[in-house]
Amino acid sequence: MTTTQNLLVELFVEELPPKALKKLGDAFAQVLADQLKAQGLAGADAAVTAFASPRRLAVHVSGVADRAADKAVSQKLMPVSVGLTADGQPTPALLKRLGALGADASVVPSLKRAPDGKAEALFFDSIAPGVALAPGLQKALDEALAKLPIPKVMTYQLESGCEQPGWTSVQFVRPAHGLVALHGSTVVPLKALGLTSGNSTHGHRFEAAVDPVVLKDADSYAATLAQDGAVIASFEARKAEIARQLAAAAAKVGGGCKAIEDDALLDEVTALVERPNVLTCSFEKEFLDVPQECLILTMKANQKYFPLLDAQGKLTNQFLVVSNISPEDASAVIQGNERVVRPRLADAKFFFDQDRKKTLASRVEGLSKVVYHNKLGTQGERVERVRAIAKAIGQQLGGDVLAQSADTAAQLAKTDLLTDMVGEFPELQGIMGGYYARHDGLTEDIAFAIEDHYKPRFAGDELPRNMTGVVVALADKLETLVGMFGIGNLPTGDKDPFALRRHALGVIRMLIEKDLPLNLADAVAIAVPAFGDKITDASGALTDFVYDRLAGSLREQGFSAQEVDAVMALRPQRLAEVSQRLNAVRAFAALPEAPALAAANKRIGNILKKSEGEGAEVDAGLFMEAAEKDLYAAMQTTVPAANAQFDTGDYTNSLQTLAALRAPVDAFFDGVMVNAEDPKLKANRLGLLKSLHEAMNRVADLSRLAS
Repeated sequence: MTTTQNLLVELFVEELPPKALKKLGDAFAQVLADQLKAQGLAGADAAVTAFASPRRLAVHVSGVADRAADKAVSQKLMPVSVGLTADGQPTPALLKRLGALGADASVVPSLKRAPDGKAEALFFDSIAPGVALAPGLQKALDEALAKLPIPKVMTYQLESGCEQPGWTSVQFVRPAHGLVALHGSTVVPLKALGLTSGNSTHGHRFEAAVDPVVLKDADSYAATLAQDGAVIASFEARKAEIARQLAAAAAKVGGGCKAIEDDALLDEVTALVERPNVLTCSFEKEFLDVPQECLILTMKANQKYFPLLDAQGKLTNQFLVVSNISPEDASAVIQGNERVVRPRLADAKFFFDQDRKKTLASRVEGLSKVVYHNKLGTQGERVERVRAIAKAIGQQLGGDVLAQSADTAAQLAKTDLLTDMVGEFPELQGIMGGYYARHDGLTEDIAFAIEDHYKPRFAGDELPRNMTGVVVALADKLETLVGMFGIGNLPTGDKDPFALRRHALGVIRMLIEKDLPLNLADAVAIAVPAFGDKITDASGALTDFVYDRLAGSLREQGFSAQEVDAVMALRPQRLAEVSQRLNAVRAFAALPEAPALAAANKRIGNILKKSEGEGAEVDAGLFMEAAEKDLYAAMQTTVPAANAQFDTGDYTNSLQTLAALRAPVDAFFDGVMVNAEDPKLKANRLGLLKSLHEAMNRVADLSRLAS
């Protein structure tokens, strides 16, 4: 009789890599549970709960059977002509195949015949016994361990449970020291990584009430670890507890203070502690003279601390530490963390003070000694190219004033790469340039442009705050794109070392969201001459790449593939108009006339492709059929109205005006033979269709909407 109980599997290991812990925990749980379901040991709706702490990966699966149900299996043997003789007797080949399946000649009369392609085949029906839990779980565990997304494998030697203790090597993410497998309260015998399963694990290194922690059954795992082991086993529960304690500690400080929000930092800290305890620490106020971005970065990146911001978003001299221990007197822990952070902040202050002793302008010459790319020269050469592009774009968008400010900002934008602060914290490039520009007495316009010229740095990032910043950011991204495409250094698969996809999306966002009167082709054309003979002009491939990125972005925003395809087929040069065109296409597609017109448009396109060069100027005197006269007459009023609306940017009404042509278009194809025997008549009708095709496809290629 089959019994069903909940299952718990835990692998106890040394401290796992914190940045990979959540992914490791989720993968371990999901793969193991999927394997159990695939073998019929767990139902498709079985609840799967993942656990992951610095020293354990575990999974709880509900409703796991001790044996899977038997399953009817139908196996194809061979064609009837091969398996049976003319008088219906089994051939040696059939008997051999049956023998391999554990059957003999006695089953031949019960073999089924069924069509298999052009021939008829023999099928053997049998009952496959369900797998028992122990071998099934062993297979699932082996698969889960094999498929773990381990960032870096460690090799270590087994001390027991192997043929040569101290010599037998095992490869895993970290040395494993314990294995638990409980089906209800029963231990399931498993082996992995030199370990044999049991019902005990280990809790917190310092605060566990008992060691080892004995688990009564699968369902008591989390509660027993919390009570006896001082461990919150669930990653999500531990993360929520840390967030709760951070909020409480910030509220206790008062003044509207909040801990800095950083999901990546919260995940990493969750992966570092088993029993979180948030403590409030402080540092000397004199360090607040340093730009807060520097202090925040050093506290987060080096110490995993949570800086406290006041109600105005300004950094305070207090910060929060997530400790892994909870002593009665936490003063020693607090003082220790304060002592550790002080040299980090002192370094930041030293870098800031030293950097300000030299102006950004004095650092420009040094860029010529920094290699950018072996085929594209130094950072100094790159800066000159960005300057040339920025001046040209600035001149086009704002005349001499914008061109001059963009040139100044572009000349200084990369100089903070030579500062000590950016050398220590590369993430601050641009940001520190803005601070140093203000210290040098440059205008806010220039300072903001230097600070913002890397934007947008990621999806959802804000755009540069002023036009000077927009121009320099565009120039910087276009220089990278044109240069890398010009030397054939293109993204492949998921590899994009120069972030060309991100740069392309940045160009797209600025052209669209800033509504710039600048065509994509013109922008690329402006950038190419800056490289001289260092590159091959790859403008065509680059514009295709940008359009592909735009199409993908639009689909992510909720536009259908057909809508995007219809608009992008025309390669609209002014990207700021793309959303208007898409909205117009969407409104048109909702009209009852749309399917017929889209189909007709596709038909017209096919006709014109086959008859390329055969059309002529439309001569109304050559019309013979009423349907072609009616279509021509309808176009005389409809097309000019639609064109006028198009010219004012009213794309929605332009397409809806053209919807009135549905009836005469349908009548034309019902009653007119385009390929008439008379060459003049044929050319005239092709000319009519060509003018209709051009009128219908100004906003988008409507044929792409045809199903």
